[in-house]
Amino acid sequence: MNSVRKPALVLAALLSGVLAVASGCGGGGGGNGTTTGSESVQNGFKIGLLLPESKTTRYESFDRPYMEAKLKQLCPKCEILYQNADQDSAKQQSQAEAMLTQGVKVMILDAVDAKAAGGIVTNAVNQKVPVVAYDRLASGPVTYYVSFDNNKVGQVQGQALIDALSAGGDPKRGQIVMINGSPTDPNAADFKAGAHSVLDGKVNIGQEYDTPDWSPDQAQDEMEQAITAIGRDNIIGVYAANDGTAGGAIAAMKGGGFTTIPPVTGQDAELAAIQRILAGDQYMTVYKAIKPEAETAAEMAIAAATGQDYTAQATVPKNNGTKDVTSVLLTPVAVTKSNIKDTVIKDGFYTAAQICTAQYAQACADAGIS
Repeated sequence: MNSVRKPALVLAALLSGVLAVASGCGGGGGGNGTTTGSESVQNGFKIGLLLPESKTTRYESFDRPYMEAKLKQLCPKCEILYQNADQDSAKQQSQAEAMLTQGVKVMILDAVDAKAAGGIVTNAVNQKVPVVAYDRLASGPVTYYVSFDNNKVGQVQGQALIDALSAGGDPKRGQIVMINGSPTDPNAADFKAGAHSVLDGKVNIGQEYDTPDWSPDQAQDEMEQAITAIGRDNIIGVYAANDGTAGGAIAAMKGGGFTTIPPVTGQDAELAAIQRILAGDQYMTVYKAIKPEAETAAEMAIAAATGQDYTAQATVPKNNGTKDVTSVLLTPVAVTKSNIKDTVIKDGFYTAAQICTAQYAQACADAGIS
């Protein structure tokens, strides 16, 4: 009896092992020595997802649902533990510690403060929990990182602003205001550097600010200060690092008596920004296709937890001050009134109905959107 069953048991064990490896990553992997590799999608495990804030609408509306859907597709039995830090790095630290206590086997982290988050990463890895840095490259022994080429984002914004200013004459005929992102976000530094690489020498920068917590209210205050310092009639353009800060700057200009809003950049393709672009209040935004970014993070997380190497896409090394992190950097796209239909609508990011509410119906019609 035993002699008959033994080969079958061996074969079953071998098949189980093959299936665990084949399905363990869903298109990639990579523990890089930070996990025991004992987790499997057959049994499921706990995944920690930490996002930084909710003032920027993208995180709750797009990043989280896209990521959760992909994780469930790759690992139906996995349990996702989710927390949003509301722009509080200490709160995020506590959330991460709670997740480790609850037994997560991998963590996806979009850090509030990338430098401070090094403690989260180190603590997790010391407990053999790999960390996937999402959208912002945290310090510490991160396993994988996915984001967009952030220097390129700034270049795209800067070039779009120059193009808009040049269409109206000499781009040095007046001054621009630069409203950068949060000083604790390394992405903001990359956006800023990329923008300066294009703008410096080609425009006159009258005032420049770094905006704590990416706060639209703070951006509005900064723009009001700039209007006072430079003078309303001397401002010909605004570099705003994202759509929230763009909205704040535009509110300040409307409150400051601008009859025509000069070209204003943005980023994240928020619905309100797309509508402002149609209305002529904002010149452009940067569309970063969040779905592939979120899905890549999910693939990396499953791979890391199951001890596989991530191979689904080409990777590059990105140094975070601790190590060269295996990274996927996606390509950003400039969106102006002329290509809304071919970008955010074509990709299903928004429907025409979502954009073209009664207030914007005529603007949509003028742009050929119906």
